[in-house]
Amino acid sequence: MLNKIQAITNEENQPSGCGPLLSSNSGIEVPLRRQVFEHVRAHGRATRTAITQALDISAGSVTTLTADLIAKGILREVDETAREMARGRPRIALEVVPEAAYLIGIKLSFNQHSAILSDFAGNVVATAVLQSNENRRSTAQMLSETEALINKVCANGEKTIDDIKAVGIGLPGIVNHSSGSITWSSLLKDRDQNLQAAFVEKFDMPLLLDNDTNMLTLAELWFGIGRDMTDFAVVTIEDGVGMGLVVNNQLYRGTHGMGLELGHTKVQLDGALCACGQRGCLEAYLADYALTREAATALDQDKADLKSSKELLDILFQQAKAGNSGAEAIFRRAGRFLSVGLSNVVQLFDPPLIILSGKRMQQNYMYADTVFAEMQKLTLSDNRDPCKIAVHAWDDLVWARGATVPVLSAITAAMIDGPEALDR
Repeated sequence: MLNKIQAITNEENQPSGCGPLLSSNSGIEVPLRRQVFEHVRAHGRATRTAITQALDISAGSVTTLTADLIAKGILREVDETAREMARGRPRIALEVVPEAAYLIGIKLSFNQHSAILSDFAGNVVATAVLQSNENRRSTAQMLSETEALINKVCANGEKTIDDIKAVGIGLPGIVNHSSGSITWSSLLKDRDQNLQAAFVEKFDMPLLLDNDTNMLTLAELWFGIGRDMTDFAVVTIEDGVGMGLVVNNQLYRGTHGMGLELGHTKVQLDGALCACGQRGCLEAYLADYALTREAATALDQDKADLKSSKELLDILFQQAKAGNSGAEAIFRRAGRFLSVGLSNVVQLFDPPLIILSGKRMQQNYMYADTVFAEMQKLTLSDNRDPCKIAVHAWDDLVWARGATVPVLSAITAAMIDGPEALDR
C-alpha cells in the first residue's frame, strides 16, 4: 500500500498556465473561440501551430479566432524564443493578457477567512487573511466580515473594489450553486439563507457561491495534480468532512447542486451528534469538533480547559505522539472511521485517485499505513487496480484560489460569448 500513497507539497512540479490540460468528452458544447482561449490559458503560452494541432482545426480558423481574441484584449502575441541569427525570425506565441480582468476568491471558515486577488491568467496578485473569533454568524455579520476581507486584499494588491469583476466564495455547508442559497452552514445562525442575493445587493457585483470542498476540488483541477486527470475525488477533513468529485474533467454536484456530502453520510445509527443536528454522521467522528469533545477524556482537566480548540487539538496530537493511550485511542478511532468513509467513496465511484486534504492531514495519524490497509480490506477491489491516495496539507489560501475558478470561467464566457454568464 505504501507505493500507492503520495505526500505532495504545494506547487510541486506543476506546469505553467492554469486549467485542465486534458479535453473533456462530457458532451457539453464549448464554442470554438473559447476552446482556443482556454487552450492558451491552460498551457501558459501556445503558438498558432500548436493550437491547430491540439484542436484539430484549420490554420485559417485559428488565425481568424485568435485575431478576434487579440482584438478583444484578452490574448496577446509574445516572442516565444529569442532571435537566433541562423534561424531567422523568432516564433510568435500567444498568451493571456493578465490585466484584462481582476477577481477575488474567498474561503470563509470559523476562525480565519482567506482571500486571493487573481488576474485573468489565474496568477495570484495578492492574498489576505482576516481573523474572526465568532462561531455562528448572521448573514449580515458574514457580509460585514467579507467586506473587510475584500477591502484588505484589494489594498494588498494595490487595487480598488471598482477594479474587481466578480467574487467567488466557498464555505462549509449545503450550498445550492445555481441559486446561491445556503440550506445549512455551520458558520451561519440561520438556515435557508440566500447569500448570493444579499451579496449582490450590498456590493453590486456578481458572486459565484459554492461549497468550500467543491472550490478546493476545482483548485486541484485547475492548479494541482488533477490538471492532467479526467477523474478523481477529493476528501477534506478539518472543521467538517467534505468531498468533491471530478468526472470527465467536470465537477460533479448532483441533480440539485448539493450532492456528495460525505461528512453527512451515516456510519452509525443513533451515534454521535453531528453539527448538522443529526446523529451518526461520518463527520461526527472525524471533524475537529468531534476530536476536541473527546479530548477531556484523554487530557488533564487543566489542559482540556484551554480557550482555543486549535490549541486543544495540538496538545491532543502531541500527547498521542508521546504515548498517551487515551489520546492515541481518539486518533485510532478517527482513523478507522476514515477507512470506512474512504472505502465507501471507492465502492461508489471507483476513482483512480483520492486526494486527502485539510488541516488534519498535517497529523500522520490520519494517513497511517493501517488506515489505508483497512480501507483496502473494506473494498471489493480484487480484480481492479487499487485506488491511489495523495495527501495534500493545503492551507486556506489554496481553498480561496479554488474559489477563483468559477469566476474565471464565468468572466471568460462573458468576455468571449456575451455578458449573460455574469448576470447573476
